[in-house]
Order: sequence, then structure tokens, then C-alpha cells
Amino acid sequence: MKLLDVFKFKNDQMKMLHLTWIAFFVSFFTWFNMAPLATTMMESSNWLTREHLGALAIINVALTIPARIVIGMLLDRFGPRLVYSGLLILMSIPTFLFAFGDSWTQLMISRLLLSSIGASFVVGIRMVSEWFPPKDVGFAEGIYGGWGNFGSAVGAMILPWLALTMFGGDEGWRYAIALTGAICFIYGIIYYLLVRDTPEGKAFIKPKKSGALEVSSWKDLVLLIIWTLPLGGALAVLAWRLAGMGFISTTVLYATYTVIGLTMIYQIYKILHVNIPILRRGVPEDDKYEFKNVAALNSTYFANFGAELAIVSMLPMFFQLTFSLSPAAAGIIASSFAFINLFARPLGGVLSDRMGNRKNTMLIYMVGITIGLISMGFIDSSWPLALAIAVTIFTSIFVQGAEGATFAIIPMVKKRLTGQVAGMAGAYGNVGSTLYLTLYTFVSPQTFFFVLAGGALVSFFMCYLWLEEPDNAFAEDYYESSVDIANAIHTEPEIPLKRVASDK
Repeated sequence: MKLLDVFKFKNDQMKMLHLTWIAFFVSFFTWFNMAPLATTMMESSNWLTREHLGALAIINVALTIPARIVIGMLLDRFGPRLVYSGLLILMSIPTFLFAFGDSWTQLMISRLLLSSIGASFVVGIRMVSEWFPPKDVGFAEGIYGGWGNFGSAVGAMILPWLALTMFGGDEGWRYAIALTGAICFIYGIIYYLLVRDTPEGKAFIKPKKSGALEVSSWKDLVLLIIWTLPLGGALAVLAWRLAGMGFISTTVLYATYTVIGLTMIYQIYKILHVNIPILRRGVPEDDKYEFKNVAALNSTYFANFGAELAIVSMLPMFFQLTFSLSPAAAGIIASSFAFINLFARPLGGVLSDRMGNRKNTMLIYMVGITIGLISMGFIDSSWPLALAIAVTIFTSIFVQGAEGATFAIIPMVKKRLTGQVAGMAGAYGNVGSTLYLTLYTFVSPQTFFFVLAGGALVSFFMCYLWLEEPDNAFAEDYYESSVDIANAIHTEPEIPLKRVASDK
């Protein structure tokens, strides 16, 4: 696939790619509608404080963790068309509730619910992998993730202007946020009407069982359980920090611990329920995969996407306070970090497709992230603003390129489980952002960047030791086991919508 192919809009394959990255763009535009308006919200209220905004930034990534797991399961069962459109429409509701909330409880609960929209990314990964072969999937996934991720940058650039100029007044931020909800609702309907899950004549292959990720050995079953526990642990840390900041009571804290604990017990039960019968029967040799690959990719997304979400959430205020900028100017400058997504994430996918070794591409990116974040840790008011921006852009190129390289590999781990593998890796991205943003409330911004660099370095070593080069990494089609072929035979192909299938 070449760059010019992306602009062949009459091609069905490209139609699906464009419609899907726009869905992701809308998701991120809606999800990060608060960060560029944070100081405006505080100035227009006589009770909102910086601590409130810090708590909302943590809450903004909370439910994305379990949501990505749940969405991954629903995705592999029902297909991306229904799941993506339903999620967009549903998430418009808490967006409106947040826009017009006038108490801490309303803002907190609506933001918590809205954080589920972060799971949208997982849906497009499965959709794109259905339409593009292994040799092109890195570039296609990079376009999807990079151009879609740009939604947060557009929000940072235009939402302050909408709030202060177009809508005006102290309440302008409310109408700017409500606008993102309206766009989210409308595009959810558009997406449902215009896309289909697979190319004409191709079956949508589902897992043998839903409810938990399938594994291939008893050792991997133990590893899956171990890697599931931090997903609940991150939520417990978030609740603990909110209680420490005085935003939830001790009673609510322990009730939250109880719910998280029961949820984790149920998830472990589902893992055992799905996998014990499979392992007792025996997994065919050609259907086995190593869970350590999933673990390595979990670590990369923890270190790159987790860092991105944390940085995007704090960067506007960091630039504003460090260099004494206006909210609008700080928002535009900080948006440079996400703006780079337009080419950096596709570049990561392209390099993964073209360098001949997807693992080595991943390792190079993790080294670049480490160097970039260490450099950002030295930024202070004595720096020339232009140099600070340049270092931010350099770091962003590696952070988002690494994201593209990560999801150039994920569809090849186990094709029929792509939604669940992407869901778990994506959830670890949000585990990273949750833990990082919680830590940010304790340390200075400079120390925070050094911590992020340490996370990237740890991930480098995990990928070096665990990550394997996928089967059929550069082939015309994905590797199919005997189980995949049997499932495809018993799966009815989707009947395509005629107006979408047409190249008129």
C-alpha cells in the first residue's frame, strides 16, 4: 500500500479506513474536551480548584480500563460496526451531563462514565485488520490511530476559541463541550449506516468462546490471570488517590474496593470457565500462541499510550504556568504533542511494515521515547519556548510512532482474538495513564517526565526478552490455524450494504 492509495476514496477498503479513523477522531475530540478548557472552567466557577481539575483528569481515564476489556469481547462477538456506532451514541449522554453539571458529584460521575469512550480505539483495530492484509496493516492501523488521535489536538486548538469567542461569556465552555457530544451522537448514526464489518464474501471469524481471552497452555493461563490483576489494581489506586485528595469519603472508598474485588474475582472465574475446557481437550499445535507476546505489547502500550494520555492531560497547564502563556496559546502549543499523530503514528506502522523485522522496530522506538522524555524532564522557565516545543515534538514522534508499531503487531498475535488482545493492550495504556496521572499529583512536572522515561526503558527490556516476530508478518493474508478455518466454514459471511459496496 502506498500513500497515494489512501486518497482513492471510491475504493471500499479506503472508505472503511476513512470512516473508521473519523469515528476515532470524534471519540478523542469528545474524550479530551476538558483539558484545554480546564483553566477556563476554574475561572468561571467560584468553587472549582486546581485539585478538582487534577481529580477530573484522573477520573477521565478510569473506566477506559475495564471498558476496553469489555468492548474487546463485544467486538469479537458482534463486530465493529454495531459496537462502534453504539458506543459513540451512548457516550454522548455523559458528555451532555458534564457540559451542564453544576456540582462536583455531577461532574465526577459524568466524567467517569465518559471515560469509557476511550475504549473506542480497540474497535477500529479489529475493523482495519479485517480490511487490510498483514503486509499493509501497520500503515493502515497507523493512519487509523494517528489521524483519529488528532481529535485531541483539534480539541486543544479550537475548543478554547469556541468557548471564549464563539459562545462567549463565563458559560461558553459548557456549550463547547456540549457541541462535542452532539457531534459524537450524529457520527454514531452515520457510522452505522455507512460501514460493514468485512469485505464482501469474507467471513467474520469469532472466538470459540466469549467472556475471556483464550490461551494455549496452563502456564499462559496463570500468566493471563497475573496480567489481569493490575487492571483492577489501577482502579483501586485511582480510588485511593481520590479519597486522599478528599473527593470521596472513606465509605465510598471501601465500597469501591469491594466492587473492584468482586469484579476481579468474576473475571478470573470467566478466564477459568473459558480456558479450562479448551486446555483439557488440548489445543492443536497450529492454533497455539505465546501469551508472553501479549504481555510484551501490554508493556509497550503502558509506556507509550499511557505516557501520551498523561502528557496530553497535563501539558496545556504545564506550558501555561511554566512560560506564563494565555490558555489559548498554551492549548495550541501543547496540541503539538498530539498534532504529530497525523504522521508519526502512520510512520510507526509504515516502518514496521517496511523494515523487515517488527520486533526491532518496536525496540528502536522504545529507546527514542526514553531519550525524549528524559529531555522533557529538564524543561523549565529558563528554556527558550521554541526549544521546549522542539523537544516536545521530538518526544511525540517516538511516543506515537511506538503506538503505530505496537498495533502493527497486535492483529498478528492471534487474528480471531484481535479485539480481546487489542482490548487488553489498550487497557494497559490506560493503566499507565491512570497510575502516571495519580503519581503526577505528588511530584513536579519535571520529575514526572523522568518517571515516564523509566517506564519506557522497562518496556524496552520486556520487549527484548519476550516479544517474538509474528507468523506471516509480511504476507498477503493472516496466518490461519485449523480452528480458524473450521470457524470460518461455520460462519455466515455478512451481507454487505449495496450502497457501501458500490464504487459509484
